[in-house]
Amino acid sequence: MLETVVDTAAPTRDAVRIAAEDDVAVALRPLESGEDVMVDGQSVRLRDAIGAGHKFALAPIAKGAPVRRYRAPIGVATRDIAVGEHVHTHNVATALVGERAYAFAGPQAGTGTQAPAPARSFRGYVRPDGTVGTRNELWILPTVGCVGRLGERLAQRAGDAPGVDGVHAFNHPFGCSQLGADLDGTAAIIASLALNPNAGGVLLLGLGCESNQLDALLERIPPERRTRLRILRAQSEGDEFAAGEALIAELMGLMATDRREEVPLSKLRLGVKCGGSDAMSGLTANPLIGLMADAVTQAGGAAILTEIPEVFGAETLLLERAANQEVFDKLSELVNSFKRYFLDHGEPVSENPSPGNIAGGITTLEEKSLGAVQKGGLAPIHDVIGYGERMSLSHSPGGLTVLEGPGNDAVSTTALAAAGATITLFSTGRGTPLGSPVPTVKIASNHSLAQRKPGWIDFDAALALDIGMEAAAAALLDRIVAIASGEPARNESNDERAIGIWKRGVTL
Repeated sequence: MLETVVDTAAPTRDAVRIAAEDDVAVALRPLESGEDVMVDGQSVRLRDAIGAGHKFALAPIAKGAPVRRYRAPIGVATRDIAVGEHVHTHNVATALVGERAYAFAGPQAGTGTQAPAPARSFRGYVRPDGTVGTRNELWILPTVGCVGRLGERLAQRAGDAPGVDGVHAFNHPFGCSQLGADLDGTAAIIASLALNPNAGGVLLLGLGCESNQLDALLERIPPERRTRLRILRAQSEGDEFAAGEALIAELMGLMATDRREEVPLSKLRLGVKCGGSDAMSGLTANPLIGLMADAVTQAGGAAILTEIPEVFGAETLLLERAANQEVFDKLSELVNSFKRYFLDHGEPVSENPSPGNIAGGITTLEEKSLGAVQKGGLAPIHDVIGYGERMSLSHSPGGLTVLEGPGNDAVSTTALAAAGATITLFSTGRGTPLGSPVPTVKIASNHSLAQRKPGWIDFDAALALDIGMEAAAAALLDRIVAIASGEPARNESNDERAIGIWKRGVTL
């Protein structure tokens, strides 16, 4: 099983090798051609200039041989590679193929770096069903894009109210001219968002003639959860704006009595996500997020992992953690169904990483995936759920839920919120201001990004290379507890909140 081992004894290192089995090291600063670099006691003379986050060979690699990082192959050499040579897309290619047959070997106990052990708590909003929100916000959810701007105007005019942390509308272009499973996915996402514990009140805003009809959408929401929900059909109102304002005032009145109270960390629902990754993401930010997932699940809470195309090449590491045969079968079918999705559209399963990822030092999808899956920590996988579905609390306490969803940042962060995440940890090596309906905590993989974009970044994970992984994890957990208790994440301070809906079908 893959473990992340970061040697933090020498903060001034120029490069790092993650494991003794690896063929490459990663530069921690820009390195010059001809420079002698020490890696684990070995002096390597560089044949090429190596950018920060990029790799160089520690031993000769023959053409056709696997190239290893994270103790696992990240691709194959397309030509002979000499010691000290830059290792990247010009001399390494993916080895990924299409669907695979997987065999369940029984649940395997996870091993690796342990999560912070102290019992923690945060101040959240306890809902009648026992779930806990990190915010008490009023969400305006349009059924169709035609009334999206109306929702935004209502949110802008709502003003402040006691007990209400904010009023936010989530515009989108869908809900009409969709068919079948595509329309069903849109409806499922909106209904599940309406059930997120961070929404202390919800206004479902419809037009009237759209495919995504309000009555059908309402049927997806349990009757006992409708006391804080109101609906508005714009075509049925003489003055839809005045009607919306009245419903918002009514909901605000109900929310006015809500108060934060101390609750254990087990009540946190943690979404994990990466975007704009670089080669440092798998060395600093993603392992730290994995430790946060472990901290929450070890406390009895829940964590959710998605971005299925970004586990290609590392899926066996997740499959080893399946709690039982049923979960294993669901996860293996989910991975293969995503591969079929690519192939059916004439695209290779390895059509990733992005240009930004490559510029940051990631060479193949295998390398990106091996770094990305570390966000899920080491907890057993208790459940696998479909796009638009909500996490089942009967399965997920103390474990990881895997959620069907693509890697697209807006789509996957929205799916995490719809699944029930009340805070999302988002690692990035390149930077992005994007936020989702819930606090979206940006964790930089490198000092440069954290220093250049302090308005975007909530935490600098490169501290792990300076002060050690354990100390950095403790500091990050403090930050998460503070944000869960009401301190605004950067995306909230910047009013960066949006949703993205996965469009998979035809448009009429």
